Amino acid sequence: KVGQTLWPKGNCSDVDAFKILLEMKMKKRQKQPSLPGTVTELVTEEGSKVYVVGTAHFSDDSKRDVVKTIQEVQPDVVVVELCQYRVSMLKMDEKTLLKEAKEINLEKLQQAVKQNGVMSGLMQMLLLKVSAHITEQLGMAPGGEFREAFKEASKVPFCKFHLGDRPIPVTFKRAIAALSFWQKVKLAWGLCFLSDPISKDDVEKCKQKDLLEQMMAEMIGEFPDLHRTIVSERDIYLTYMLRQAAKRLELPRASEAEPRKSIPSVVVGVVGMGHVPGIEKNWTTDLNIQEIMSVAPPSISSKVSRFVVKAAFFGLMCYGFYRVGKRTVSVILSMSATQSCLQRLAEIRPQK
Repeated sequence: KVGQTLWPKGNCSDVDAFKILLEMKMKKRQKQPSLPGTVTELVTEEGSKVYVVGTAHFSDDSKRDVVKTIQEVQPDVVVVELCQYRVSMLKMDEKTLLKEAKEINLEKLQQAVKQNGVMSGLMQMLLLKVSAHITEQLGMAPGGEFREAFKEASKVPFCKFHLGDRPIPVTFKRAIAALSFWQKVKLAWGLCFLSDPISKDDVEKCKQKDLLEQMMAEMIGEFPDLHRTIVSERDIYLTYMLRQAAKRLELPRASEAEPRKSIPSVVVGVVGMGHVPGIEKNWTTDLNIQEIMSVAPPSISSKVSRFVVKAAFFGLMCYGFYRVGKRTVSVILSMSATQSCLQRLAEIRPQK
């Protein structure tokens, strides 16, 4: 539609059309953008600019910060702190997300266990409980800034949208592997009994450190290895993805004989405020993400610990759901993972 308004149909090549739209975009892009205080500007060795918007995942102000930043800088790429396992939240409306976040049921548990394994799946559900607690307290669904980023990026000519976070199954598996048996029990206990009230003022006060990540930091502060896998390693991954997105933008050529030309790109990154210091710290260092993408095979002691934790978790789950209804208990007992635990217990008993 824009092309039909600017030039007669058939009289403009694709390259010319690209140049005209790019020129319009450049004119709209502010040379000295007026940016929110939550934005950190980084520059690559090739001259590309990356504007990292530090957000609180439950904040209306963060949504406005993201919109303003994208409108001011007219980016070539927008990168958000999401992975392919959480991308569905971009296209769901606020009402549906609010309902989904509050409903942590058996079906979601089974899906998490099937996708990530028993221990990682249970950990994921416990972390979802933290998010659901905040959702219930505030009446606000998480990830609003990511949805705003998705909407605004679609309005910018030639703007790509990238998922910049490490796949969540990798994060949970590495987190579980980093904990001892008692650390797993202690962390699970803290997550299960989270109930402190949270106000919207509390969220806005946490603009200097994302609320969800701050709550997590308070709970995992005594577990350095857990902090490393959930926060520090993801800082590295996010930094790597932002730098990949900030490669120079190659301009189209009218013919193969025409020399290649490229210009520095502009990127907007939308991440939780707690990740910004780590991204700044890692910005100029050599990064090897292969090291943080692998999951080491479990040792014999960890297998024993994992089995005990599985049995304990399922025992607690059965007791908890028994209070809801016997039908739920029968469903849990029918789960293949539960049957496996019971079978192993039966095998161990004669040896004693």
